[in-house]
Amino acid sequence: MAAHAAVPTGRRITLNGWGAPVTIGVLYGLYAATNARQGGPTTLGQLWLGIISAVVLAVGIWTLRRYGHALPRELRGAAWGSLVGIAVGFLYSLTGASVFSSSMLGLMSGGVAGAAAYYLFYTHEDATGHPAPY
Repeated sequence: MAAHAAVPTGRRITLNGWGAPVTIGVLYGLYAATNARQGGPTTLGQLWLGIISAVVLAVGIWTLRRYGHALPRELRGAAWGSLVGIAVGFLYSLTGASVFSSSMLGLMSGGVAGAAAYYLFYTHEDATGHPAPY
């Protein structure tokens, strides 16, 4: 009696790995549009600002989660720190704060996030130097 072989049905498209980036991006876009509004009525420009901000952040997070393992842990931590710093500095600049204060807040939050990411990557490597699969 012959065994039944499974026939591949083709390539499946899944949204695996997009849940967290899309959720964070949508929340970020809503917050960006709210900060840009500053108590006034919502405009079409603010809506587009929120949508574009959400898409850019979601793609950035997805890219670092998908391809970041190819980077050494130092560059990977710096990439996450840069993404966080740019995102926080941009949100703060939408409130009408000065460029200097927005830059300083972005640099501080990016530095903390980069150091935390580096620590996480450093402590979760195996003995061969390969990152943990998360």
